[in-house]
This record gives sequence, C-alpha cells and structure tokens, in this order.
Amino acid sequence: MKNAYLEHANITVTDPDAMAQLLCTLFEWKVRWQGGAKNEGYSVHVGDDNAYLALYKPVKLNAIVSDYKTLANVNHIGVVVADLDAVEAKILSMGIDTFSHGDYEPGRRFYFMAQDNIEIEVVSYT
Repeated sequence: MKNAYLEHANITVTDPDAMAQLLCTLFEWKVRWQGGAKNEGYSVHVGDDNAYLALYKPVKLNAIVSDYKTLANVNHIGVVVADLDAVEAKILSMGIDTFSHGDYEPGRRFYFMAQDNIEIEVVSYT
C-alpha cells in the first residue's frame, strides 16, 4: 500500500483568480480546474499533477453562514522549489517583501505574505 500524501488544501480567499495567477507565476503551477463550488461559491484549483490548492470564495464572503467562510485559517503554506534564489528574485521584482530567511537543516527558506495575509514559506532542500 502506498504511503498517505497530501493531495490538496482548500483555502477561502477574496480573489481566487488573482491568487491563482500569483502562485502560477511564482511556482510555475497551472490552473487544474475552476468553476462553481459549495454554497454557490467559486473555486480555482492551482498546482501541479500531484497536488493543488483549492482557492475558494463564497458567494458573499462575510455574509454566508458556512464552515468555509474564514479567510486564511492556516499558519502558513510551505512550497518546495529547486532554485530558492530565483523564486525570491521573482517575488521581490513584484514588489512583495520577503522575511525570516533561514539556513538550517534540512534546507534554506524564507517567507512572504500573499493575498489575505496568507503566509507562504518557500524552501529548498538542494
């Protein structure tokens, strides 16, 4: 039997298309699917062939009574990249600040804030 692995996470955001565009630009991901979703909402699934983030927006972000209404109810999202410096250069060129740089086992890393105060950790193990 294959070990368990994370296939996706579903995160409520204010603008799924803009967040998807940012993630595709930075990490060379693709939009896997987009369309109508739970509670008359809208979702964009962005990632690669193995895993993705479901970026969800309910029809009325602050009015709907739902378990999917809380913005960015996560501490951070970790993304592994091959070339940490190249990805950081892309982020900085977009006017986005990076912070909390670390170089400790098992790899190098930094963080940045995306839409809706979603903290993203970018890490390289090479």
